[in-house]
Amino acid sequence: MIDIAKEMPLLARHEGVWDGVYTYFNFNNEKIDEHQSRLLCRMPDTGDVPYHQTNHYKWADGKTEIRDFPAEYRDGRIWWDNDLIQGWAAEVPLDEYNRTMMLYWQRTGDPSLYLYEQIQISDDGQNRCRTWHWIRNGQLETRTAIQEKFVTKDWRAIDAEMQAAAKNGTEVEFGGQLSAGG
Repeated sequence: MIDIAKEMPLLARHEGVWDGVYTYFNFNNEKIDEHQSRLLCRMPDTGDVPYHQTNHYKWADGKTEIRDFPAEYRDGRIWWDNDLIQGWAAEVPLDEYNRTMMLYWQRTGDPSLYLYEQIQISDDGQNRCRTWHWIRNGQLETRTAIQEKFVTKDWRAIDAEMQAAAKNGTEVEFGGQLSAGG
């Protein structure tokens, strides 16, 4: 398997577990959704893919969702092609500070909607902020602002803990602080 950490060293800085909050705004800049998140960003040393991300989401009303994103590597990027999204992520070499990654993807089956994401990681690797621009038919539809804190590099332990909790029907606490009314 490819050594993704060698090919994409900035992506390697993101490996681990990140807790945060996703806040969505419509084109009028009105908040339309907010939820907590825990992302497991993996660079497994076995298996079929060099990068695998699992996103756990939790809303204040108790709703939860899990989305899984295994990715392949080619042409200096990681690539997704699954039932939810098709697209890529790449490091931005123009950023002399080595903090920026860019993503592009579109919803599978909806060619009128595409998204660009910018990810900024702090120099100490303890925080990152992400911004999504959802564009439909060439016009901004939604913005998503994501603020995350680094939890641990040991995604294996957290993954095992979350899988055990799911089997037992228990809840694992995670995520950032929701804003008032979130």
